[in-house]
Amino acid sequence: MTTLLITNDDGIDAPALIPLAMAMREVGDVVVAAPSTERSWIGKAISRHHPIEVEKRQHDGIPMWAVDGYPADCVQVGAFGLLEELPDFVISGINIGANKGSAFSTGSGTVAAAIEASNIGVPGIAFSAMSEGLWREWGPWAASADSLPMWTRLATVVADIAATIVEAGFPTGVDALSVNLPAASEIDTPRRVTTLARTSYGALFKANGTTYTHNWDGVLYTDGGVEGSDVDVLDTGMVSITPIRMATTASLEDELIRQLERS
Repeated sequence: MTTLLITNDDGIDAPALIPLAMAMREVGDVVVAAPSTERSWIGKAISRHHPIEVEKRQHDGIPMWAVDGYPADCVQVGAFGLLEELPDFVISGINIGANKGSAFSTGSGTVAAAIEASNIGVPGIAFSAMSEGLWREWGPWAASADSLPMWTRLATVVADIAATIVEAGFPTGVDALSVNLPAASEIDTPRRVTTLARTSYGALFKANGTTYTHNWDGVLYTDGGVEGSDVDVLDTGMVSITPIRMATTASLEDELIRQLERS
């Protein structure tokens, strides 16, 4: 039986986690290791200077651990400490908010957990839900118990996508898959395999004297064309499935190479 390690960056009490874990039981044996508190925008941070405590929980027969660390910590602790053998897949999400474009993909704890899975030789898939309307209104609602019907519906879509990947086998040469779903997604919502748009988000903090607080305005800037990208596909109401390679090289112009290199 396929073993699935489920984590997220919104925390063990996030309303999306239990619906996801329950739906994924149709795909394989489920174990949950999620941060004990919300750990968004943390990237692939690893705890180094303080010990990580874990608290055992259970829901309807599903073993769950609240991990006092980051999403990537949850992958490490879950894979090497809580399980007797490495999981077959790491499933991360469903994130409250989309992780579309390069800016979010490199900062997201949800995507980073899937990347950390790749670092230990385990396929990782990250799932995120794109907000409806204004983020500042939708985000708090999506983190509340009132959003449970939405997460239950989205979990069935996620399980269907995950089952397809598990049955087909994880693609060669891919570090992680990042799947973004419009909040209104149903099982028959169109899906597209996409590229990762180059994006930025500008200032994230607002100053108040010598204090700076997180104050993102919700604007995402694109660098160049977005046709066929995750941003493009999500904006048309379809599910975006993006294969990601992180540790790759890029090319430089010949003249810059000439200036940089020394014999």
